[in-house]
Amino acid sequence: MHLKTHTGEKSYSCDQCGKSFTQSSSLKSHHKLHTGEKPFICDQCGKSFINSSNLTVHQRKHTGEKPFSCNQCGKSFITSSSLTIHQRVHTGEKPHHCSDCGKSFSMSHTLKMHQKTHTGEKSYSCDQCGKSFTRSSSLISHRKLHTGEKPFSCDQCGMRFITSGSLTVHQRTHTGEKPYSCDQCGKSFTTSSYLTIHQRRHTGEKPYSCVQCGKRYSDKKFVRLLFFTTEKILSRSEHLKKPQQRPTGKKPHCCSDCGKHCKCSSELKIHQRVHTGEKPYSCDQCGKSFTTSSNLTKHQRIHTQEKPYSCTQCGKSFVTSSYLTLHQRTHTGEKSYSCDQCGKSYVTSSSLKVHQRTHTGEKPFSCTQCGKTFTTSSSLKAHQRTHTGEKLYSCNQCGKSFTRSSSLIMHQRTHTGEKPYSCNQCGKSFTQPNGLILHKRTHTGEKPCSCTQCGKSFIQASCLKVHLRTHTGEKPYHCSDCGKSFVSLSDLKSHQRTHTGEKPPYSCTQCGKSFIQSSSLIVHQRIHTGEKPYSCTKCGKSFTQASCLKVHLRTHTGEKPYHCSDCGKSFVRSSDLKSHQRTHTGEKPPYSCTQCEKSFNQSCSLISHQRTHTGEKPYSCTQCGKSFTQSSGLIAHQRTHTGEKSHSCHQCDKRYSVKRSLIKHQKIHT
Repeated sequence: MHLKTHTGEKSYSCDQCGKSFTQSSSLKSHHKLHTGEKPFICDQCGKSFINSSNLTVHQRKHTGEKPFSCNQCGKSFITSSSLTIHQRVHTGEKPHHCSDCGKSFSMSHTLKMHQKTHTGEKSYSCDQCGKSFTRSSSLISHRKLHTGEKPFSCDQCGMRFITSGSLTVHQRTHTGEKPYSCDQCGKSFTTSSYLTIHQRRHTGEKPYSCVQCGKRYSDKKFVRLLFFTTEKILSRSEHLKKPQQRPTGKKPHCCSDCGKHCKCSSELKIHQRVHTGEKPYSCDQCGKSFTTSSNLTKHQRIHTQEKPYSCTQCGKSFVTSSYLTLHQRTHTGEKSYSCDQCGKSYVTSSSLKVHQRTHTGEKPFSCTQCGKTFTTSSSLKAHQRTHTGEKLYSCNQCGKSFTRSSSLIMHQRTHTGEKPYSCNQCGKSFTQPNGLILHKRTHTGEKPCSCTQCGKSFIQASCLKVHLRTHTGEKPYHCSDCGKSFVSLSDLKSHQRTHTGEKPPYSCTQCGKSFIQSSSLIVHQRIHTGEKPYSCTKCGKSFTQASCLKVHLRTHTGEKPYHCSDCGKSFVRSSDLKSHQRTHTGEKPPYSCTQCEKSFNQSCSLISHQRTHTGEKPYSCTQCGKSFTQSSGLIAHQRTHTGEKSHSCHQCDKRYSVKRSLIKHQKIHT
């Protein structure tokens, strides 16, 4: 008998199909395939077999006996052949080679299945829908889709599956078992197929290509997502021989509730949970529920602080690979999605979709309580919390709570001092990206938001919105104490402090002066530091604020944009125009001193005047200690120490440290 394995002699042939065998017993067993005879029956489940050896192997499934163990990892198997195949996982042996493409396999039947991808053979057809398969086991599993049979049930959650393999993989979501590990980075996976896909990240292998554009992928699901068909890369000759199936773009699975079409039944099943509200995956730490297990996995990383995906360029880590992919585009500058109306580009298609709503005016998400509409569902969710008062995100340092996680992240930077967004022109840093965008416009001079009534332009839309109220007369913010109305919320908050006596939140550490806004404090602190970041390109004079520079430039251009409608007189500042208009109306200046009844056009002038009564001099010279009632007095005094003379006569070039000295001098020329 053994010699026949060398000579290849097969003396026993089947008279029905012609297949040959070396032994008569093998022919006898083979005949039973044609007759259907299965004389060996399992006494536990009634399943029948052609020979006794197959029955013996089957009975081990009931007894749990696995007599063949791997000496490397200890894993046990029912048959010696299964052990032999398993040991190839450790040795890396793949003795079965494809003659067409050279690919190797550890098992002969896997090679046979693979060869059908070259021949296109699919021997097993479904008699109900006509779909064909390369394996009989695939056909058996497919038929259960028609019958609805799911014989394998999870004893923990009751979920049912068509195949035992699917159940085994599912049970790992409960046990946390990930038996397949990458030998390069140590990452573990629940299935060998996930490990294979992951290993392609290390090797760079991308065996799947799009038949329309040729783009290649490591996982065929990405090709399905794009065109809903897949096709493996073929050799040049095969590419010519085999007709390529073109994608139809069809989504065959339709939701009966909203009519949405999905590419596959599993996607439809997940979508339907939007309607049913089902969230079968719960976090055991906080109780939050999710529609998919992948979303639960991502959420759990919030508790564990795990960020397994790291950027190779800057080292920043992320919870998901998709966040890493988006981040990497900040290095490459890639923005693949462009708006066809304004040309603006975006990193993601979802960002483009949201942006396009600014053109269409579409706001598909409505609040059921107040009717307010929003462009994104996340904005609606955040808004609904204003009704419920819910603030899910709390700062672990000061306990302050927020309705959005992004607001919490921004707030935490006030504790850490982190300012990750830097200007590449002046180096100034910001906690938020939109703060950087607005700042950059101070360099470019860009003011994209224009008033349609007077033509005045603004850096941001919110400033334009407030400005428009000066035309409409709208004052939507009302004081509940005295009924006074205001154009902006910040003005109302400032006013309410006059009732509560509350001190403004931002205080100067040097002189104790308080401010409503942090930006006002920053400007004020320049009085103490002497910083003047805004310089005139014509005369070199510097200013603490951009607005002061803007007014100063008008002394060079002669521009006086504010005109009196009564007499036509023009002014450099709007405040000067308002003061002038009172000469026509007879209106008394709005700010009066309670001690001497003197009136002023501006509140700051009244404050300075009141110091003549109180004797307060809050501005002190750091060099000699001399004090002044006004910051301008201190600035003029400091020039006596520095020797600076910033006011020059354009007729004789004589220079003075204070403007009034220059005015007095100019009278000599006149």
